[in-house]
Amino acid sequence: MAALSTSPRRLLVSLIHTLFFRIDPFILELSYFLLLSVIGIIPFKIFKLRNDTPFPVSNLDLWFTSVSSVTVSSMAAVEMQAFSNIQLVFMTVMMFVGGEVFFSFLRLRLYLIKVNMVKEKMSPKVGVQDEPDCEDTGEVVVIEKEAMEQEEEGERFKVKCLRVLSWVVLWYLLVIHALGFILVLVYVRSTKHTQDVLKVRGLNFETFSIFTVVSTFSNCGFIPTNENMVVFSQNSGLLLLLIAQVLMGNTLYPVCLRCFIWVIEKFMKKPELTYLLKHPSKAGYDHLFSRVRSAYLGITVISFIILQMVVFFSFNWNYQSGLNGFQKVVGALFMAVNARHTGENIVDLTSLSLAMVTLFVVMMYLPPYTSYLPLKVAEAEGQTSCSNMEKSVVKKNFPNWNTIFFSPLTHLTIFVILISMTERNHILNDPLNFNLLSIIVEVVSASGNVGFSMGYSCELQIKPESHCIDPFYGFVGRWTNGGKFLLIMVMFFGKIKKFNSRGGMAWIVE
Repeated sequence: MAALSTSPRRLLVSLIHTLFFRIDPFILELSYFLLLSVIGIIPFKIFKLRNDTPFPVSNLDLWFTSVSSVTVSSMAAVEMQAFSNIQLVFMTVMMFVGGEVFFSFLRLRLYLIKVNMVKEKMSPKVGVQDEPDCEDTGEVVVIEKEAMEQEEEGERFKVKCLRVLSWVVLWYLLVIHALGFILVLVYVRSTKHTQDVLKVRGLNFETFSIFTVVSTFSNCGFIPTNENMVVFSQNSGLLLLLIAQVLMGNTLYPVCLRCFIWVIEKFMKKPELTYLLKHPSKAGYDHLFSRVRSAYLGITVISFIILQMVVFFSFNWNYQSGLNGFQKVVGALFMAVNARHTGENIVDLTSLSLAMVTLFVVMMYLPPYTSYLPLKVAEAEGQTSCSNMEKSVVKKNFPNWNTIFFSPLTHLTIFVILISMTERNHILNDPLNFNLLSIIVEVVSASGNVGFSMGYSCELQIKPESHCIDPFYGFVGRWTNGGKFLLIMVMFFGKIKKFNSRGGMAWIVE
């Protein structure tokens, strides 16, 4: 009986050991998001869509939406108001578990499990050691023993710091979401315009609030309304609340996390928190930066926002009628912040100048932690990624993906070419909608997990369709199934592109 009871435990341990020590992290993360995207189809199939959607929805469209939610890309092939309240709740869960902050917490916890497994595996070997053949002096043995004990104590303290850090990240995640939900819900219930917008569209106040907060913090960009945030362009208070959520969940997450740890450390006086603040690189957490690097990151993010706002005001000051000066400034700030990996918008991109759209494409392409860092500071601020820590625990020679893959820009070029091939009939018959810029915006947006789209307009059709209706989904919604499948691949590539951050190293261009 004892053997039978322990066999499931051994099987579980063997499975965990295989996942941690035999499977490449790239394959593991890809499998995680792929599995979630498949599971995400279930609520779309079990629960019916709302009956007021004028466009047919295929199974590929449902999987596309699931992938877009899990990879927090917000590329839309289906109108958002087509989903029922319960389906919006499931989409909220998918966006939450696919968000970078939650996934980084998950990586921390799994790494701690891996460390414990390595300790358990090595402990018998440490306990049974052969006696030395030669006669050592007692003083040498004592010194060696003390050195080993100090080293083990140091390693135990580092693991304890990682465990504390994982709970700090979880509390950061929960506190920001709770405060965001309360503030957005209070704003919705206290503003008549917002209430009217949601009531006309049949949206639940609570569902809208939690969906919007989770989508914004995870940098997904989905909003339950068909028009995204365009219908809230006059609600500057709501836009400012969401701007804070965007920054705290993405580009300024390392800065906010460090401030969060600093505040907790001042109250709790825990040595682990002090160690994390003084030695962030030794924690191996990709999102914990030193004070100097956090400062440079903050300056860079603010500089990019100012640059976008200057260009925005220079070419698109009257981007929407009916707004006063303050509302225009908040709207421009909202667009500038969302161009960096979120994708919520209050204005149609096709109404903006070519210079502004081009700048948005550049911002979408840049990684979230792009920052100006002088060479001397960069050398002093060397960061040890979590993957490097894993390599120090497990000596496993996984494939070097950077030498196998092309560079990220090359991959995007290949996808643009392939999509242009699958949509060649549309390009010939509907060239004003299916132009190169619109395809590039869609591909770069999917790769950056942003969600910006040029959309589709029936008025631009050279051969007008008698029953054409301007859709409230993205440009990809008018693509062929082959083009949609390619963009699904782009979204997955964008979600795990960190493994290809230095891709193309095997190519020498002279």
